[in-house]
Amino acid sequence: MAMELPIVMVVWVIAAGGAGYFLDRWLHTSPLFTLLGGALGFGAGMWDLVRRLSRDRQGSGRGG
Repeated sequence: MAMELPIVMVVWVIAAGGAGYFLDRWLHTSPLFTLLGGALGFGAGMWDLVRRLSRDRQGSGRGG
């Protein structure tokens, strides 16, 4: 799990930033959507990390 969390964060930022980059190229609005996509990717990555960590913490407290 410790190796998975940073990878998940980076993938979210690259995916959203990449989508923003291609939108910028298509709409000729360079760096607007790249920055917006990167910020949204960062937020989504943080949300995913918190969700995964809280799910892991809830699962490890049961049973045994």
